[in-house]
Amino acid sequence: MKKMILSLFVLMASVASIQAQSLYKTVHESATKVVNDPKASDEEVQINQFKVTALNYLAMMVQKRGLKKDTYFFDSQAVNLSSFVTDFQVNLEKGRNISPAKRTEILKIYTDASKYNPMFKDPDKEKVNCYVNDKTTMTPFCLDTDWEKAYDQATTLAKAALK
Repeated sequence: MKKMILSLFVLMASVASIQAQSLYKTVHESATKVVNDPKASDEEVQINQFKVTALNYLAMMVQKRGLKKDTYFFDSQAVNLSSFVTDFQVNLEKGRNISPAKRTEILKIYTDASKYNPMFKDPDKEKVNCYVNDKTTMTPFCLDTDWEKAYDQATTLAKAALK
């Protein structure tokens, strides 16, 4: 777990240092690289597969709806998605160290933040909640999420819950 968290922090540091390239593209490529790495752990693959799927969903919905979104929109969503997942893992571990009930509370905070901050209000609930409904996933989050709002909400609530 510590190895995975460390690798996520390294990813975030590398993302912050790349200015000329789109952050969206950087996060997407980094996650794809992990998914395709035969040496990556199952945990790393699963987490990064979610990131790839969420970023692909975001791009698909923008295109499908004919929305005009600038680079900042995509970059902000990608960075907040990555931060959301990283903070979830860190706070879940903190909750686990306190009690099983605290772990469950943290899990609910992040899952609810992803579900109740939709970006597109997609009516296809089966599709957007495929990770939420999968009881074996390490990323039980909704695909139709405004990651900036979800990240702000989840981190605020998690911080209060872990006091």
